[in-house]
Amino acid sequence: MKNRSKTHAVSANKNNNTDADLARRVRSGEFRVAVYGLGHVGSPLASSWLRAGAHVIGVDNSPEVLENARKGRTHIYEPGVNEAFSKGLKEKRFLIYGDPLKASQDSHFKLICVPVLLTDSFSADLSAVKQVATAIGQGLKKGDIVSLNPSVPPGTSEDIVLPILEEESGLKIEQDFYMVYNPERIYEGRAIEDIEERYPAIVAGAGAQSLEIGAKLYSLVAKKGVIKMGNIRTAETEKLLEGVYRDVNIALANEMAKFCEKAGVDFWEAREAANSQPFCHIHKPGVGVGGACIPVYPQFILHAAKKSGVECRIISFGRNVNDAMPAYCVEQAMKLIDRSDVSKCTVVLLGLGFRGGVSDTRLSPTYKVIEELKKLKVKEIRVHDPLVTRDPHLPPDVMLTSDLSRAVKNADLVMLISDHADYHNITNEKLNGAPVYDGRGILDRSRFTPRRFASLGRPR
Repeated sequence: MKNRSKTHAVSANKNNNTDADLARRVRSGEFRVAVYGLGHVGSPLASSWLRAGAHVIGVDNSPEVLENARKGRTHIYEPGVNEAFSKGLKEKRFLIYGDPLKASQDSHFKLICVPVLLTDSFSADLSAVKQVATAIGQGLKKGDIVSLNPSVPPGTSEDIVLPILEEESGLKIEQDFYMVYNPERIYEGRAIEDIEERYPAIVAGAGAQSLEIGAKLYSLVAKKGVIKMGNIRTAETEKLLEGVYRDVNIALANEMAKFCEKAGVDFWEAREAANSQPFCHIHKPGVGVGGACIPVYPQFILHAAKKSGVECRIISFGRNVNDAMPAYCVEQAMKLIDRSDVSKCTVVLLGLGFRGGVSDTRLSPTYKVIEELKKLKVKEIRVHDPLVTRDPHLPPDVMLTSDLSRAVKNADLVMLISDHADYHNITNEKLNGAPVYDGRGILDRSRFTPRRFASLGRPR
């Protein structure tokens, strides 16, 4: 479909497009925002625009997600989203669409918030982004603005998304429509706070006019302001650097934690003291690194580096260290029980969320722990999580429950995987006296029998 409407949603002329006028148009519904993908990124972004008074169109390809949104609910655990959705519906400012083309036709600012994960070859899976960009392009009007929000390899916006938009619409960037890149910078469990209060928004444009308009729009929700980037490719790389930094430093913490165990040193006490020095920021080790961010972004860099003939050895080594942690922790945990007949052992895993406080199970280290336990042919594996009630990715013979007493009944070993708040004050009695391996270093060892307790980063 070619759409050559002469209607201008936003003018790049500073005199005709003051901040106050733009805010008025957003709040009046004259300028509507469409959010494509109501998941871990799209839901809090849609909520922040609703909280800013905007008229928002929520778009998703999942009937279940759409049905929940129509009831003012989200399928993810994220504080503030349900309240924002419900208020938006009540005030008739939140519309739910299953048709991405119509959403593009009926909106002026389109936010692409679909996930970008890894293919089997460790390249970025951009299929959802391409599909959404095609639909948006078919409904694109003169003066519209498109924003890409997921973390992507450098060049994605300009080399892949922009050509799709121009081809499908018949319009020209900077002349007829505008495009920006705004990487999400959220920490699940406080996403709305991050968007609105905690960090400045990163904004880059396909040209000077796109950058100007994008900065004005995002300043309506980001109270910390906007950081204007020189070009989109740099902004795409900036977001990846955030994740790579964390992944490499988690790997360093994991290496140091294993060293401290052998050296008879409490890593956690040493870490706390070391971090009192302002130039030291040692991260927390753990049984594994999960989620759709930190384990993924280094692979984007490594894949791009390989094509460019650049060797990123530290990034690659850090990934390997973190990927090996589930197997290491299982090996240490099994030392707590009699391994002469593991085929009779029942092992309980505390936590399926990839970290504490979230229901997101994507790339959770728990899956790899289960794989390692199955290699050992243990009798039964049970998983407890206070936030995750069902998960189609678990093997059918693995129990998932939110009832702790049911999970630990007659257990031979308990492994703590996710640092949920519910687990911080857990006691030996709550676990029926089973041996415990703390893969996050959060439990008080004084509450457990010394010979039946072990913790990552602490000597036996």
